Amino acid sequence: MKIHQAPQTASLRWRKSSYSSAQNACVEVADTRTAYAVRDSKNPGQGHLTFTTKAWESFVAQVKDAKYDE
Repeated sequence: MKIHQAPQTASLRWRKSSYSSAQNACVEVADTRTAYAVRDSKNPGQGHLTFTTKAWESFVAQVKDAKYDE
């Protein structure tokens, strides 16, 4: 397994979905060129998770294919 160094959050450009609610009940994503950082929009100072580009793109494709819908 390859370990990626966590990016510095101050230098990241965070974005969230236009579908997010006014209460900020969503996640924010930042593309670091080599990985994706994901954080809770309600608690942005509490840290973030980092995923490889391949893992993040696979997850997004599965969401779009409704793999996690009940």
